[in-house]
Amino acid sequence: MLCATAVAAGLFAQGWLRLRRRGRPDLASWGRAGLFGLAILIVLAGLLSPIHTIGENHLLWVHMLQHVLIGDLGVALAVTAVRGPLLVFMLPPRILGPIARDRDVRAVLSFLLRPRVAFALWACNLAVWHIPRLYTDALLHPYLHDVEHVSWMLGGLLVWTLLIDPGSHHRLTTGGRVALAAAMFAAGQILTDVLVFTFRPLYPVYHGAYGFSAVTDQQLAGVVMMVDQLLTLGALVYFLLRHRVHRRASVVTA
Repeated sequence: MLCATAVAAGLFAQGWLRLRRRGRPDLASWGRAGLFGLAILIVLAGLLSPIHTIGENHLLWVHMLQHVLIGDLGVALAVTAVRGPLLVFMLPPRILGPIARDRDVRAVLSFLLRPRVAFALWACNLAVWHIPRLYTDALLHPYLHDVEHVSWMLGGLLVWTLLIDPGSHHRLTTGGRVALAAAMFAAGQILTDVLVFTFRPLYPVYHGAYGFSAVTDQQLAGVVMMVDQLLTLGALVYFLLRHRVHRRASVVTA
């Protein structure tokens, strides 16, 4: 995970520098660099800070916070930072060329980025990893925990690529992106409701700590999930609808 984060930072840096050397600081602004840096810091906070230790050993809600940082907020900010030509310049020509020419790679990426496929993978990821037995196994086996974290990030990358559309591929209309965000919120709310309204501990590995009972800890985990979705998906829908209104107003004025 740390290696992947370092690679992502390196790719962004070289793509950002290539655009600036070509005299296009408008496409590779310091604001973009700051946004991507913030995304990396958020992911690292989830992986290296006390959030990781406390979430893994003591509190479910802190573990939930870790997951939304590395699989949702961090990914959303990173995808936002690389929108436009910067997305292409992140890959050096010797890597981008073979990928662009390989039909199999393109077919796989195209399949994974179909809205229904991406959403299904994201939703299944959300559901499967919260099955109590599998959740506990992931905590007890480091290799499985790493697989869990990778799946969070990849699932988040797929849906946020569709929601933000950094490459302007227009796989979804504005209405389609709002609908996808609503579907993600609804799926997340199912988990939230289970955690908040089940008044017995679902995860025996968590016994409560730092003054939190096991049930309160579990309910707070649901609240963390809900707040994250309200902030990330809510902000996205706000900007999408605002952009649509401004575009219509411009057409009317013209």
